[in-house]
Amino acid sequence: MSNSIKDSMQSFAVNQALKYIEGNPEDNIPKLMDLVDRFTPEGWYGSQRTAIRRVIEEKSNWYQLILKVYELDPGVRKVFFQNFLFNASLKGSTVQEETRQREGCNVPWAILLDPTSACNLHCTGCWAAEYGHKLNLTLDDLDSIIRQGKAMGTYMYIYTGGEPMVRKTDLIKLCEMHPDCEFLSFTNGTLIDEDFCQEMLRVKNFVPAISLEGFEEANDSRRGEGVYEKVANAMCLLKSNNLPFGISTCYTSRNWEDITSEKFFDYMIDSGALFCWFFHYMPVGNSAVLELMPTPEQREAVYHRIRSFRESKPIFTMDFQNDAEYVGGCIAGGRNYLHINAKGDVEPCVFIHYSNCNIHDTSLLDALKSPLFMAYHDGQPFNDNMLRPCPMLENPEKLRQMVAETGAVNTDYQSPESADHLCDKTVPYAESWKATADKLWHGCDGCSGCHSGE
Repeated sequence: MSNSIKDSMQSFAVNQALKYIEGNPEDNIPKLMDLVDRFTPEGWYGSQRTAIRRVIEEKSNWYQLILKVYELDPGVRKVFFQNFLFNASLKGSTVQEETRQREGCNVPWAILLDPTSACNLHCTGCWAAEYGHKLNLTLDDLDSIIRQGKAMGTYMYIYTGGEPMVRKTDLIKLCEMHPDCEFLSFTNGTLIDEDFCQEMLRVKNFVPAISLEGFEEANDSRRGEGVYEKVANAMCLLKSNNLPFGISTCYTSRNWEDITSEKFFDYMIDSGALFCWFFHYMPVGNSAVLELMPTPEQREAVYHRIRSFRESKPIFTMDFQNDAEYVGGCIAGGRNYLHINAKGDVEPCVFIHYSNCNIHDTSLLDALKSPLFMAYHDGQPFNDNMLRPCPMLENPEKLRQMVAETGAVNTDYQSPESADHLCDKTVPYAESWKATADKLWHGCDGCSGCHSGE
C-alpha cells in the first residue's frame, strides 16, 4: 500500500472518529473503537487500539481524562488531534522510519529548541542558567530547523530555555508559519497573561508545560518569592479559557514527597492540568547542587507513587527517569528527541551539554550523522536494565567514553565542564542506585513483574 493511500486512510479514520464523538462525547466515546475498526486495516495499531478499547470499557481514570479533553476549546482540540495524533504520531512516524532506514541514523519524534538563553528568573540548580543570558536562535533559524525536521517526519517541537516566553511573539509567529505542527513549551508560567491566552486560542497549536516544584514553600524556595502565586494565576487563566496545559516538575531530595503526594496530584488536576512530566534532578554544571540528588530510597518511593496514581488519577504522567521500559531505554541522541541550544549547538540530550556540530554550519540530517549522535545510535540501549537508562546518570562510563572518542566539546560557554568532571559526580550515585534498580527491574519486591526472562 502506498504511503499516500495509507495517509489518506489514516486521516479519514481519525477525522471520522473525531466528528462522531463531537456531538455527544459521553455517549459516543464508548462506541468509538467499533467505528475505528470499520475504517482501518486489520492489525493497524492493534495493541494501541486494544488498550484504548479497555480504557473506554472500564470507564477508568484514563476515560475521565479523555472526557476532560472534551472540555477544551473545540478548535484547539481539533488541531491538537490532527497535529499530535495524526501528523506527529501516525503520518510522521512512517516518514521517520523511512528516513532511519535510508540514512542509517536516528530520526527524532520531537526536537527540543532553546529560542533564547535569557530568563526572568534564576532558579537554584537550573542547568539552563549555565548558558548565560545573551544567546538566541533567530526566527529564521527556528523556521529552518522546523522545515528540515518536517522533511524527516518530525511534527512535534518543544521549547526549552532560558525562558522561552521571553520570545512569545516569535513563538506565536512560528505557530502561524507551521500550523501542521504541535508546539509545547516548558515555561515558568510567570509571563502567561490574558492576551497570550487569546493568542493561543487563535493559533490553536501551542501548549504550555508550567514548571512547578511543589507547593508554595518548596516552589518559591527554589524559584523565588511570589512565583507560586503567579503560576497559580497562569493556570487559572488557561483553565478559564479552556486551553490545554500541563505541569513540569523536577524531583529532588528536598521536594520529592510534596510533588508525589496525593494532595499535589489533586491540586494539579483541580487546576486544570492534563499532564505532568516528572524529571529527576541532574547535577549538570560546575555549580550543580549535589545535595539535591535523590537517594535510592527516595527515587524508589517516587517510582511507586507515580505508578500508583497512574491507576487512579485523571492526569497523564511520565517519569522520565523511571519509565524508560516503555520506550526501550535512553531516548536521546535523536532516537526520540534531540536538543538544539540557543547558540545552535546540536546536543544529544537537554541534559548532556556536549556537541560535535552547530546548526548554523550543518544540516539537521548531517548533525544526526555526526560522531556523537552515531555513538548514541550504536550504543543504545546503554543498559539492559531499563531503570538504569542514562549514559550520564546511571552509566557514566558510557558518556565519558563517547565524549572522549568523538571529540565532542562542552557547550557551556559561561563555565565549561569536562565530561570527566560531570561523570565523576554521578559515579557514586550510579553505584548506590544499582542494587535498588536491579531489585525493581527483576521484580524481587513482588510488584513490578519479572524482566529477567527467566
